Parts: sequence; structure tokens; C-alpha cells
Amino acid sequence: MRTTVDLPDELYRQAKTVAAARGVKLREFITAAVEQALLKGSRPRLRKRVRLPIIKGNATALTNPTREQIDASLWD
Repeated sequence: MRTTVDLPDELYRQAKTVAAARGVKLREFITAAVEQALLKGSRPRLRKRVRLPIIKGNATALTNPTREQIDASLWD
């Protein structure tokens, strides 16, 4: 399908330069870039688990640690 897309001048120049350096036509370069962007967007992103520090407290009372206690627990 033929379509018209407005690109900023600098982006167009960069795309044309990269396409020429790879030895492909600008049309092929843009098609591959759009395909890659669509594939990348369709994959679910896996979130990396974060380990949170355990703050030790008294089991019978509510824990309201001070800043110093929090800092100390991070380095235990």
C-alpha cells in the first residue's frame, strides 16, 4: 500500500543515511523499522522483582521505625 508520512527533516536524513549505509532502499528500511516496532510493542514486558528490606519489629506492637532504624536495617 502506498501512503504519505510526514517526517522531520533531520529524521528523514538520518533514516536515508542509515539505509544507504546498510545498502537497502529507504522503503525497505522504514518497513523493517515499523515491523520491528510493532513486534516489540506486542511482547509483554516482564517486570524485574525488587527485593525489599525486612524491617524487624515487635510482633505485639505496631512498628513505626525511625529513619535510623530503617537505614540500619538496609545494611544488616
